[in-house]
Amino acid sequence: MPFTATVGDREVPCGDDQPLLDAFLRAGVWLPNSCNQGTCGTCKLRVVSGAVDHRDSPADTLTAEERTAGLALACQARLRSDVVVEGTGGVAGRATHPLRDLVATVRELEDIARDTRRLRLGLPEPLAFHAGQYVELTVPGTTVRRQYSLVNTAEEDKVLELHVRLVPGGAATERWIFDGLAIGDRVEVTGPLGDFVLPPADEDDGGPMVLIGGGTGLAPLIGLARTALGRDPDRRVLLYHGVRGAADLYDLDLMAELAEEYAGFSFVPVLSHEPESSHRSGFPTDVFVEDVASARGWSGWLCGPPPMVEAGVKAFKRRRMAPRMIHRENFTPADA
Repeated sequence: MPFTATVGDREVPCGDDQPLLDAFLRAGVWLPNSCNQGTCGTCKLRVVSGAVDHRDSPADTLTAEERTAGLALACQARLRSDVVVEGTGGVAGRATHPLRDLVATVRELEDIARDTRRLRLGLPEPLAFHAGQYVELTVPGTTVRRQYSLVNTAEEDKVLELHVRLVPGGAATERWIFDGLAIGDRVEVTGPLGDFVLPPADEDDGGPMVLIGGGTGLAPLIGLARTALGRDPDRRVLLYHGVRGAADLYDLDLMAELAEEYAGFSFVPVLSHEPESSHRSGFPTDVFVEDVASARGWSGWLCGPPPMVEAGVKAFKRRRMAPRMIHRENFTPADA
């Protein structure tokens, strides 16, 4: 039988085998969430009353002591009774864009860099989301689901743009998106997901921002930067893109257009393994430290492989950025 979960003054019915997070997001009730695979711990909450089944919650993300103390991962937990929960971070229970399932149509497939493809998906109806969020795609004929960040701003809600990097042997990339997916194909899409988003416009202080992306980690940063500049055209926005070599760079024309339109915007490509004279070399987190003497009052946004994200956190703190102003989106391996 279905049970009910309550957070604050919001009550949400949950299906027999429905993850708690899924039920809340589909009802338009916000809980912190990031990887939705049980590996990041962002959706951790406290069960004040009632019982849950922790299912496949990893022991290193949710320890035995935490379970005993009443903590649970919302993306993994299933209800075994009516429950009352409270968030351990952020303001759980506020309204958000509902999680939805849609069938999209492939509008465009374009190779834009080495082992990198742009995928545009037309929707049958608009999907409400915040810039920086992501969607899940289901590989046809399987239960395999993969997450891809949205490049779009919130106004671009009818055609979703994704940047996909080839993963050797990948069920979604090498065996589908890079081999067989074609214009006109239909794709199952679930979203929006994630909380790698700007604060609401009325809470955004308009302060300077630095965004650092590794590889296709650039994707959500484009939407975040364009949204921030749309709110305040004079805002200082530094965007670093770290890749191995020049063949991995893409959307340089778009970056040049943004720099021409917005005086406060700067784009810095950084090559780590195949340096050349026309671009900075090394790692983008180190280049940021070279460029900015103090990031006090700035916000920082990191998206890419976990080692790059962790290096970025250290770089931001080294330049005196407040920890609460540091936002991160790890690219979690599918088999984590």
